Amino acid sequence: MSESHDDLTSNLGRELSDWRRWVARLVVLGFAALAGLSVAGFTWLSELALGLFRDTRQGSWWWPLIWTPALTAGIVWITRRWFEGAAGSGIPQVLAALDSRTPREQRHLFVSLRLSLAKLILTTGGLLAGLSSGREGPSVQIAAGVLHHARRWLPERTRINEHGLMAAGGAAGVAAAFNTPLGGVMFAIEQLARQPEERTSGLLIAAIVLAGLIAVSIHGNGAYFGRIHIDHVTWDLWWPGLAVTLASGALGGLFARLLVQSMGGLGTDRFSLWRQQHPVRFAGGCGLAVALIGLVSQGDTFGSGYQTTRSLLEGEDQTSELYVVLRMAATWLSAWSGVPGGVFAPALAIGAGLGNHIAQWTGHPGATALIALGMAGFLAAVTRAPITSFIIVMEMIEGHTLVLSLMACTMVANTVSRLISPSLYDELARIQGARCRASTT
Repeated sequence: MSESHDDLTSNLGRELSDWRRWVARLVVLGFAALAGLSVAGFTWLSELALGLFRDTRQGSWWWPLIWTPALTAGIVWITRRWFEGAAGSGIPQVLAALDSRTPREQRHLFVSLRLSLAKLILTTGGLLAGLSSGREGPSVQIAAGVLHHARRWLPERTRINEHGLMAAGGAAGVAAAFNTPLGGVMFAIEQLARQPEERTSGLLIAAIVLAGLIAVSIHGNGAYFGRIHIDHVTWDLWWPGLAVTLASGALGGLFARLLVQSMGGLGTDRFSLWRQQHPVRFAGGCGLAVALIGLVSQGDTFGSGYQTTRSLLEGEDQTSELYVVLRMAATWLSAWSGVPGGVFAPALAIGAGLGNHIAQWTGHPGATALIALGMAGFLAAVTRAPITSFIIVMEMIEGHTLVLSLMACTMVANTVSRLISPSLYDELARIQGARCRASTT
């Protein structure tokens, strides 16, 4: 007994005497809290921007035809002139910074405190323009930049490296953006962790959870889309659920392939050449096209899509039969324009619309379950992160009854997507990293 007590005292003394370890912990957790606050503030600004656009459009239906292309062109001009690393989703930039082939002195081109602030403002501007984009991907780059800045305050000879900080920051962004701490941890494991120690570090996982808890304390502990009511899953869901799974996998794969070709600058068509030669004019054209699509859809394709997704889950279907196609087109053009913005929220909206359409076509009474499956399946097909996708959807709708169904849906949809398209984020990260290394040689 005394020997055990002596070991405990010795271990406790050794732990308390290592001041560097405690300073590192306080610094990382402090910056994790700051990352959570940053994403929470970003969420508030995004909602404000969406509300302002919605109110303005209701007062003047024609206003988006002027406002959307003008603001889109202005944002792209600012981005390309001063903040080129802030363009796009933000997840490819974090992956490029985590790439071992990226020199340390070039990581600031993808992740930095300066880019985090620019990303926050420019993405909010894109939502104010009514573009079909989301804040979740940008939240990854914002939080990664904030937590990466912590390296300047860490003591020497600390075991915490820059890769771990960026991976934890990116995952913290997901946790805070979706109010899903578990989803953030899984995103770090599935997408961002490039070294084994980053997957098992208790401190970095604590940082992810802390950022999520900060967001929860500000926005509330409720699921984003509320609680869906599904008493039990029966065999009647089998065939409609399989149809949703296969359709979301195929459409998600085609959509990811389209984004890789267009955003990666791999196309040689007239529009791709126009984008290369006159990026600001091209952005204005994309903004005008998004505005026209929004008017045709009676406003359903403007913004991130959260409001439409919530309405579908609540059984208030007011979307047209062309909603999925129109939302995909608006999201593609918004991303192709070069305005900073993500595809997570629009992907959830597209998947929700797909599940709702199949429920109508098959006459299945469990439309809510099919909508949830469509959300998870399409998100998994686009992001190629199946486990993260089913956890995020499960946490956002509190759909614990559908755990096994959501898991199976995302796995199958991811497999179908894999046959059609390369990984969206990995491919864009590879293209960005290669261009950056080529420009410095």
